[in-house]
Amino acid sequence: MRLLLVEDDLALSQSLKTDLEKGGFAVDTAENGEDAEFMGAEEPYDAIILDLGLPLKSGLDVLKAWRDADIKTPVIILTARGAWHEKVDGFKAGADDYLAKPFHVEELLVRINALIRRSHDQTGGDTLSVEGVTLDEEKQTITIVNVETLSLT
Repeated sequence: MRLLLVEDDLALSQSLKTDLEKGGFAVDTAENGEDAEFMGAEEPYDAIILDLGLPLKSGLDVLKAWRDADIKTPVIILTARGAWHEKVDGFKAGADDYLAKPFHVEELLVRINALIRRSHDQTGGDTLSVEGVTLDEEKQTITIVNVETLSLT
């Protein structure tokens, strides 16, 4: 799955990118609103993580531009702005979820996965089976012909 991470704090961006990649995502980054708007419009992302306080163009303006252009990619706002009225503004602009800083990476990961599942009409806890091999993403295991179960890292 491919994500766009839009964050102007370089240390946070690099740390998050590493954590998201460990979570199994391919991650592109943007540090300002203009680059973010272009990348979100031109590339096929499964989800976008968007900060609001960006240089060159605010995150809310970027999000509005995407929605005005009928870009339906799920967007999670990740920002230090946590007041209720700021959350309302984010959802009105077209956000699918909103997470205030500080946050736990584990919570961000489950929110991303939930958004992607819903956008692909999948339910949680699904397994994938092919020719006697079953992958259980939730348990992170593979079962071979209902006999041997292996744990995945």
